[in-house]
Amino acid sequence: MKQSAARSAAFPSSAQPVTETARPAVVLLSGGVDSTTTLAVAARQGFELNALTFRYGQRHEIEVEAARRVARTFRVARHEIVTLDLRRFGGSALTGDIAVPKDRAPDEIARGIPVTYVPARNTIFLSFALAWAEVLGASDIFVGVNAVDYSGYPDCRPEYLAAFQAMADLATQAGVEGRQRLRIHTPLISLSKKEIIETGLSLGVDYGLTASCYDPFPTGEACGRCDSCQIRLRGFAAAGVPDPVRYREPAGAAG
Repeated sequence: MKQSAARSAAFPSSAQPVTETARPAVVLLSGGVDSTTTLAVAARQGFELNALTFRYGQRHEIEVEAARRVARTFRVARHEIVTLDLRRFGGSALTGDIAVPKDRAPDEIARGIPVTYVPARNTIFLSFALAWAEVLGASDIFVGVNAVDYSGYPDCRPEYLAAFQAMADLATQAGVEGRQRLRIHTPLISLSKKEIIETGLSLGVDYGLTASCYDPFPTGEACGRCDSCQIRLRGFAAAGVPDPVRYREPAGAAG
């Protein structure tokens, strides 16, 4: 309880008042650990925060509600929630009638591309972020991708981000005319989940606001058994702090 109170007291330092000269940035915000930590990093760097969340046909609304909580707590300048329907294509356990994997061993999670990969999701999200950045006159996009504990997703790799950056420089009127040189920030790209959580805690992040589960219960509890829950639980265990979210079945997930 004392730890939670300390984090709550420290949290406003992450959401520092934005000055009139603060540069705008677009931050992709899913409501999970990584995107929330990324938002805190952007806030600490003094950017004006413009958060972008997607309701893309995922299995539940819980992560969208988490993104709303995080955005309110950080007092972002604008929070846009964009609706699009990737269920029309399917092809993923998050957007189609495919079971979410449960109780997988760590070496199995780390091997191959899992069925929770949503085809081209980060490319779609970053394209929306690029469009909004051009309208805002923002040269900075923050995304919480991670190449260490990333479950094998191909669109979380450094080479993918470098390719998108190169494309973005050619894709906008502002870029072609030399009025905008976009930079995609990936502050978590080389961090383990433990290091991400430690970074967030050092910035005063309250991870009780976040949601990571791929298959939560209707009442809001995380399953404790999907890949995302297991990676999250192991990260908190390695950091030596309890995970503040509610779990229905956490037994064995942090092993």
